[in-house]
Amino acid sequence: MDATVYRGPHEMEVEEIEEPELEGPNDAILDITTTAICGSDLHMYEGRTTIDEGRAFGHEIMGIIEEVGDGVESLEPGDRVVLPFNIACGYCRNCVDNYTAFCLNADSETPGGVYGYAMMGPYQGGQAEKVRVPHADFNALKLPDGDEHEDDFVMLADVFPTGWHGTELADLEAGESVVVYGGGPVGLMAAYSAKLKGASDIYLVDRVESRLELAEEHCDATTVNFEEEDPTEVIPEQHGGKVDKGVDAVGYQAIDGGRHSHGDGAYDKSREDPSQVINDLIGTVRATGKVGIVGVYFSSDPNPPEHVDEPGELRVDFGKLFESGLRIGTGQCDVKRYDRRLRDMIIEGRAEPSFIVSHRVGLDEAPEMYERFDEREEGVTKVLLKP
Repeated sequence: MDATVYRGPHEMEVEEIEEPELEGPNDAILDITTTAICGSDLHMYEGRTTIDEGRAFGHEIMGIIEEVGDGVESLEPGDRVVLPFNIACGYCRNCVDNYTAFCLNADSETPGGVYGYAMMGPYQGGQAEKVRVPHADFNALKLPDGDEHEDDFVMLADVFPTGWHGTELADLEAGESVVVYGGGPVGLMAAYSAKLKGASDIYLVDRVESRLELAEEHCDATTVNFEEEDPTEVIPEQHGGKVDKGVDAVGYQAIDGGRHSHGDGAYDKSREDPSQVINDLIGTVRATGKVGIVGVYFSSDPNPPEHVDEPGELRVDFGKLFESGLRIGTGQCDVKRYDRRLRDMIIEGRAEPSFIVSHRVGLDEAPEMYERFDEREEGVTKVLLKP
C-alpha cells in the first residue's frame, strides 16, 4: 500500500510499504478515508526528534473497518470510526483512571503510544491507505454511517480534543477570560473550545495573518501579532488587567517576539526560545490563575540550536510564577476523555471544527504539503489527505 514515509529532515516520500495485518485477537484493520498532517508532525519532519527513517507518519486517522480479530466484539467490517491518536489498552491503572495518553501497556519509550510518532512506540502511522488498530474495541470511536461531517470528525482524532484539553487543564469556566498562545490547528481549537465553553474574552497570539483571521471570525477572539506587539504589554492594557486563564499551544520550538529583527524563514533558529511562551503566560495570566500546556515539549532533540539549553531544560521566570501562585497543568491529551461528547456536539450542529481546514488533497501531494505547512505559508492552516 502507499504511505507517507520519513526519509530524513525535510524529506517525505510516498512509498509502497507492507499492508498491515492483524497481530492479535483484539486488533482491527482500518481502510483510511481521511487523515491529516498535524503541527506536531513538523517537529519530526524537521529532524528535531529521534524518529527512525522509514516510518510512516500520521496520527489523525478515520475510515472504515475492513477486518477484525476474533476477540473484537463491538466492531464489524463496514463500521465508520475515528481513532484517538492515543493507543491505549483500556485496562491498566492509567487507562482506568481516564489517562489514556499514558497507557502503561503501550510498547513505548514513554507512557502511552501514538501512531507514527517519535518515542511513542513502533506503530506505523495513518498517512497511508490502511492502518492496524490495536485494542480496537477500546480505541475506535464509532461514527454515523455515510460521509457526513467527514472533515469535522477527523478533528476528533487529535486537534479538537487537544484544544479542549488545553482549556480543561487551565480549568476554564464560563464567563472567564483566556489567552491562547499559538494559532495553529490546536491553538485555534483551544480558542474555539473557549468560545463553546462561554469564555467572556478570548485572546489569541500568533504571527500568521490567515490564522489570526480565522481566530477572529470563528472564535470571537481578539488577536495579537507578536511580531508587531508584545502580548505581555498589550493584553493587560486592552483587557484592563491580566486574564484569568492561559493555554500554551506552541511548545518547545517557540520563537522570541523578534520585534526588532524579523527572520526570513518560518523558523529562524537564532530566535528559538523554548521558554518564550511559558514566560509570556506568566506575564499575561493573573495571580492564582491557571495555565494549560498542550504544546509539545520533548526530552530528546538531536538537532537543537546552539544557543538553546539541553532538551527539556527551560529558563522559566519561576520566581514570578511562584509569586503569582499560578497553577500549571500539562501533558498530552487523553482523547477518550472527550471524544464522545465532542462527536455528539458535531452531530447536533453545536460544533464545526472543520473551519480550520484549508486543503484537501490526495496522498501523493503529502510531501509538498509538508513543505508548505512547515513554512507556515499564508492560507495553509490544516491539510487533510484523502488516500
